[in-house]
Amino acid sequence: MTATQWTTSDLTGHRVLVPGGTGAVGEGVVRAFLAAGAEVIVPTRSKERSAEFRAVLGAVADEHLHLIVHDYSTFAGAEDLVREVVQSRGGLDSVVAPIGGWWQGRTLAEITEDDWNAAFTGLATTHMSVLRAALPHLKAKGAYVVVVGDSATWPVPGSGLVSMEQAALLMMQRVAAAESGESRRVFSLVLGPVTTRSAQGAVDAVDVGRVAVAISAGTTPSASIGLHGPDEVQKVLAGLATEDRR
Repeated sequence: MTATQWTTSDLTGHRVLVPGGTGAVGEGVVRAFLAAGAEVIVPTRSKERSAEFRAVLGAVADEHLHLIVHDYSTFAGAEDLVREVVQSRGGLDSVVAPIGGWWQGRTLAEITEDDWNAAFTGLATTHMSVLRAALPHLKAKGAYVVVVGDSATWPVPGSGLVSMEQAALLMMQRVAAAESGESRRVFSLVLGPVTTRSAQGAVDAVDVGRVAVAISAGTTPSASIGLHGPDEVQKVLAGLATEDRR
């Protein structure tokens, strides 16, 4: 059985917030949760971006997809977003955060203050803002999943700010998991190159989403999970299913 043949969990009624869902990896996450029957809430920058994303998704963009225009990049903005979601949907079960971007071109000794603010401070603040706002509201059976790249553990010359920011996110997940204990489940998905609508990689973006669905549907304790190819995706899905049967 390949990863793409894996049976999808039933998440009917499950409310998942996907900040960064309009991105290339985020699209795969959104598709996987919609296929599982979840109520998928995706914040976007503008009405125009919302319309573009619906067009990209095509027929799968049904009544279970909820696109809202909202800036969640600050503490106040993220708190307002989560408050709106909880009030409008009656609660929040899971968050999957494929928030990010790529930066390259200068060594650490050459970076500018603008580079620092955009590629490190800005993205790290956005992730921290969403986790801080959402984690206390998650239902016990849900999960918080942060999506990072291998640059979190591997130095990338010329893209050092990305490596630093991703490493910070990985530690954010570990600290949040340690602080939450058994009250909340907090995961990181550490990805190699991903296949999206615009790039070829070792893991399909929808398979990243399927792993996030399996995490949200199950009871597996907090963990950091690597995804670097179809075989590893299949192994992870099998392991999650085995853990949930115990």
